[in-house]
Amino acid sequence: MNQESNTAASPQKNESTVEQAEVSSQTSQSRSASPTPSPAADEVAVRSQTLSFVQRYPSAIVLGSIVIAIVGLAFDSLWLALTGSLASLLVSLVLLLPSWTKLWTHLVPEPWRKLIIAILGLLAAATGLLMLSTSNQQGARAIQINWDAVGALGEIVGALGQIAIAILAVYVAWQQYVISRDLTIQQNRITQQQTIDAYFQGVSDLTINDEGLLEDWPQERAIAEGRTAAILSSVDAAGKAKIIRFLSQSRLLTPLKRDRRLGRPILDGTGGYAEDRAYGTRVIDLGVMLAAANLEHTDLRWTDLSDANMVRANLSHSDLVKANLARSILYEANLAGVDLKGTRLFYGTAERATPRSRTDPPNYQTGEYTGAVVEDADFTDVQRMSDAQRYYCCAWGGEKTRKTIPGGCEGIPNRLGR
Repeated sequence: MNQESNTAASPQKNESTVEQAEVSSQTSQSRSASPTPSPAADEVAVRSQTLSFVQRYPSAIVLGSIVIAIVGLAFDSLWLALTGSLASLLVSLVLLLPSWTKLWTHLVPEPWRKLIIAILGLLAAATGLLMLSTSNQQGARAIQINWDAVGALGEIVGALGQIAIAILAVYVAWQQYVISRDLTIQQNRITQQQTIDAYFQGVSDLTINDEGLLEDWPQERAIAEGRTAAILSSVDAAGKAKIIRFLSQSRLLTPLKRDRRLGRPILDGTGGYAEDRAYGTRVIDLGVMLAAANLEHTDLRWTDLSDANMVRANLSHSDLVKANLARSILYEANLAGVDLKGTRLFYGTAERATPRSRTDPPNYQTGEYTGAVVEDADFTDVQRMSDAQRYYCCAWGGEKTRKTIPGGCEGIPNRLGR
């Protein structure tokens, strides 16, 4: 039994001994295979250390090189002066190259970089060709320089430099003009906004009493209309749109129901003033204030422009969503590209609605004489025009208007007759 156990244990010992030998051999191989520093790696390390030293103490190295060069010149030592000068040059170049690339990209715009490089290349090529223009002549050198051509080229370069300076001066003057113009435009906008704010405050003080209720007597309405006419004629399209939005949201353009004795507006019992389209009186009646006015690219959403005379007005590409244009005069008006979603052009139905009349009163139940005058108006590329709007404009716009309506007017009679 003892012999069998010894015999069984001996292979295990042999196996462990073999494994230890293999591990020791692998360890020795890994140690023998570890890389030894090569001369090239030493050179790279030295260069990196030198570069880091130069970047860490650049000023000291440059000043030291300058001192060495001065000492060499003082003691008439060519190699010492040359060493100091070269060291100063190399260190300065190492320091300037990163900064130069940043300066180049910061000062020179992207479109100009290729142009400047091309001009430098052109000058260098022209200089080289002129200098080598006599290289085929007999002489001691294979390449002979034509100094007369170089001198002429220098004069040409000088003239071009003067022209470039003149162009640069013109460019600087133009930039100053552009900056001055932008500042002037910005200042005009600020001044216009201040004027509009003063108008808002003045109209509010004129039509509202101390209790916060609307109180507009005939003379106050006349003064408010005069102020509105004056300011609408002195502001741009955006300013006109601001004023119209203010007056519309304040219900100063809406015909209000009035007391038949004193003419005061009547409350509707829900916190506002009652509207009376047939017989009401507006605080401010726009009348002809917007005739031939420029209102293109403006925001006129939810504005009340009913009964306004906008003959030949430019409303192109403006936003007229939910605007009220009933009984307005849009004769020869430019409505190209406007957004007509929910815009009211008439009351009642499109089949029974007719344009306003000078003699007949409007009927807001049936729609007779409540529509806008759209004769010869331009509806090119209008957005979100409803079928009812298209029917009305085709029926009462005339032949010129019918040609501009998107989708055409096929099957819709020309009720205008011309």
